[in-house]
Amino acid sequence: MSPLLQGLLLTSLLVSGAGESRMLADFSESPPSLAWRVVNDSVMGGRSEGDFQLEDHSLVFSGRTNTDGGGFSSIRSETRRFDLEAFDGIRLRVRGDGRRYTFRLATWDTRGERRRPSYWADFETGGNGWEVIDVPFRRFRPRWRGRWLEGPKLDPRAIDGLGLMIYDGEDGPFRLEVYWIRAYREGGRD
Repeated sequence: MSPLLQGLLLTSLLVSGAGESRMLADFSESPPSLAWRVVNDSVMGGRSEGDFQLEDHSLVFSGRTNTDGGGFSSIRSETRRFDLEAFDGIRLRVRGDGRRYTFRLATWDTRGERRRPSYWADFETGGNGWEVIDVPFRRFRPRWRGRWLEGPKLDPRAIDGLGLMIYDGEDGPFRLEVYWIRAYREGGRD
């Protein structure tokens, strides 16, 4: 079955499970529902290269990591208030290369503090075609300027940015295709 036909079939299943998930980024639209930008480890003197493009109704995040430096490449969405309090996590439809990726959430400051941690959770890709991956909010951990923090815990109401990153400690090429990104509720496998 072609990726486009699979996507249409999956979209019809999502519609039938109304209320169980919310579309956050749909790359089958032209232009896509969110604007994205690249942040590579060159911001700290690293040598990794990464970029994204739209290809066959998907966002393709690809490049080459180099651990002699920062060792990461990332893409981040525009800032937008998502208010995902009613949801339990992020669901992605992806085709990966077998490497480990990180989903990154940015938040606006709800506590009156000056720093705004981002929240990271890793996910593995199978490298064997399209798959749907769930990343529950409970797995996201706060980071600030490369350091893990003890808290605060992720507040889904405060999410205002999405991101994908490769930071798996390996050198070499990477390629992750993303068809869509949704927020989901537990028990509602749509």
